[in-house]
Amino acid sequence: MTATSTATVTAQLTARDVTKSYAGRLVLDSVTCSVPSGGRLAIVGENGSGKSTLLRLLAGAERPDSGEVFVRADGGLGFLAQEEHLPPHLTVQQVIDRALAPLHALERRMRALEHAMAAAPGPGPAVLTEYAELLTTFELRGGYEADARVERALAGLGLLDLPRPRSVAGLSGGEQVRLRLAATLAAAPEVLLLDEPTNHLDDSALTWLEDHLRSRRGTTVAVSHDRAFLERFATDLLEVDGDLHRTVRHGTGYAGYLAERAADRRRRAEAHTVWRAEVDRLRENAAGPARRMAPGRERKDGNKMAYDRAAGRVQQSLASRVRNARERLGRLLAEPVPAPPEPLRFTPTLRAAGGRGVLIEAEGVAVAGRLAPVTVNVAAGDRLLVTGANGAGKSTLLGVLAGRTAPDGGRIVRRGRTGLLTQQADAGLPGGRTVLEAYAHGRTGSAEEHAERLLSLGLFARERLDVPVGALSAGQRQRLALARLVTEPADVLLLDEPTNHLSPALAEELEAALAGFPGAVVIVSHDRRLRHRWRGPHLALHAPTRTP
Repeated sequence: MTATSTATVTAQLTARDVTKSYAGRLVLDSVTCSVPSGGRLAIVGENGSGKSTLLRLLAGAERPDSGEVFVRADGGLGFLAQEEHLPPHLTVQQVIDRALAPLHALERRMRALEHAMAAAPGPGPAVLTEYAELLTTFELRGGYEADARVERALAGLGLLDLPRPRSVAGLSGGEQVRLRLAATLAAAPEVLLLDEPTNHLDDSALTWLEDHLRSRRGTTVAVSHDRAFLERFATDLLEVDGDLHRTVRHGTGYAGYLAERAADRRRRAEAHTVWRAEVDRLRENAAGPARRMAPGRERKDGNKMAYDRAAGRVQQSLASRVRNARERLGRLLAEPVPAPPEPLRFTPTLRAAGGRGVLIEAEGVAVAGRLAPVTVNVAAGDRLLVTGANGAGKSTLLGVLAGRTAPDGGRIVRRGRTGLLTQQADAGLPGGRTVLEAYAHGRTGSAEEHAERLLSLGLFARERLDVPVGALSAGQRQRLALARLVTEPADVLLLDEPTNHLSPALAEELEAALAGFPGAVVIVSHDRRLRHRWRGPHLALHAPTRTP
C-alpha cells in the first residue's frame, strides 16, 4: 500500500497501472481505475475474470506485481472477503467485537484521556488536542450508534435470534457468511469493500442490504453477479475483461451499462458497414480498365500526335488511380474492421420451429433420496421455471428429463432432441482438449468450419481457440458450454442455473435468446432478475423424504 499522493486526492481508492499474476497466469494487466468519495461502484465480469483479485488489491489484502494502489480512508476500511473462514472457537459476540475493534480502541483511548484530564487540574494542550481529534473521529465513525447498528444489521440479515455466546462452529455456512457481513456493516467504515455480499441472503435480507448500502454515506465497492442488486445499488460499474485482463468503466448505473454496451455494438456495426462499403468501392476502381479515352473528345484536323498525347495523359491518370486504389485496398484488407457478433440465437429443430405436440411426458418420476415423485408435461413453446430449496431435486429433475439420470420410478416419454446445460460450468470434456477441439468434439466438418462458427458467436477471440480447456476460468468454460448448446439443434432446452459465471451483459443476451427460441424451455435459476421477469408457470419441488 502506498501513501496518498496529490494525484489521487479526489479519489478514495486508486489503482494505477496494476498488474497481477498467479503461478505465471496473468489475471490483471496494467489496470488503472479509481473510486470517488461517496461512490457506489460495482465490479462485474464473468467468474474467474479477476474481480475478486482487484478487490483484494484495493483492500490491501494482496499486493500487485507492479503498479500502485492508493487508499484515502481516515474513517477506516472494511473488507468482506468471499472465502474467509471464521475461526471455529470464536463466539458470535467475539466476531462482532473483532469488527468493532477500531471503534473500541478509540473509545478506550478517549476514556483514558478523560481520566487523565479529570485527575490533572490543567491538562496540557497536547492532551486536549488529541482528545478533540479522537472525539471528532469517533463521532464521524458513528461510535455512539455502534450497538444500535449491530442490532439493525443482525435483524436485517435474519440473525437477530442468534445467541451471542454460540460458537462459530455451531453455525451453518450461510449463517457464518451473514454474520461476517453484519459485523462488517455494523463497523460503518468510511470505505466498504464487499465481495459477493448477496450470497446466502433471502429476498427480505437482500432488500434490507440494498436499502442500507444506498443510504450509507461512505464509499462502497461491491463485486457482484446479482443483476437485480446491480440495478438497485450501483451508480457506476467497472467491468473486468477476463480475456484481455483489463477493465472498462461504465457510468449511470446498470441501465447505463446496458445502454453503453448496446451503443458500442451499434458503433461497431456502423464502422464495419463503412469499411465494407469502402472496400467494395476500391475493388471496383482497382478493377477498372487501364486505358480509357478522354470522354467526349474527338480527333480534330487529323492531329494524331496531339490526340495520342492526350490519350496518354488520360491513361497515366487512370493507371495512377488504379494503383492508388489497389494500395488503399491492400491497407484496408490488412486491417479489417470486423462486424460485431450477432446476438445469441438458439438453434431449433424443424419440430420445435413448427410448434406442435408434447415433447416430454414425465409421470411420477422419482429418484430415491434425490427427487420426490413429480409429473411434468412439456410441449413446444412451453416455458417452465423449476423452483425449490437446495436439495429439492431441481438439478436431478433436469437430468431425468434429459435422459442423463435414470428414474427409480414413474414413466417418461421423450420426443425430439433435448439440449442440456448443467451447473458445473464446463463442456463435459477432458481438460487436455483446446477450446476449438472441445467445441468441435463429436461434430462433423473441418476445423476451419468449426473455428468460423465459434468465432461468429463472439464468445471467444481467435487467439483463445488453442487454449486448453483446463486453463479456462469458470466463466470461460460456461461460455464454451453455451457455444456448444446454441449451435446444436434442439426441441427442448433444459438449463440449470444458466446465468451462473457469466458477465451481466451476456446473461441479458442469453435471456433474450431464450425468449426468441420457438421450442420448449425448462429452467432452474436463482437469478432474481430472471425470476422477476419470468412470465411462464412455476413448478415448485420439495425435498424428498429420506429414510433413516
